[in-house]
Amino acid sequence: MAKNKFSEPALFILISLAEQNRHGYAIMEDIEKSYDIKLGPGTLYGAISRLEKAGYISAVESQDRKKPYKLTEEGQIYLAEQIKEIQKVTNMGMKRLGLV
Repeated sequence: MAKNKFSEPALFILISLAEQNRHGYAIMEDIEKSYDIKLGPGTLYGAISRLEKAGYISAVESQDRKKPYKLTEEGQIYLAEQIKEIQKVTNMGMKRLGLV
C-alpha cells in the first residue's frame, strides 16, 4: 500500500483511537477536549472514510446505531511512523531556533 500523507484531522483521529475504540461523535469530543480543535462532521467523517479505505481503522460490531471504530495493527504502525516524523521535524526546528 502506498504511503499517504494525511491531514492533521486524520492524525488526531488515529491518536484518539489509539487510546480506545470510539464512535464518530466521541472522537470529535475527544479531539476538542484534548487539543481544543473543533472538527466539523464533514471533516471528521471524510477523514474517517479515508482512514478506513487505507486500512488504518475499521468499524467494530455494535448493538446500537452508533458505529464505533478501532485502530488496526496497520494503523498503529502508520501512527507510530507519523509521530516519529513529527518528532524529527520538531527536533530540527528546536535546534535551529537554539532551544536545544
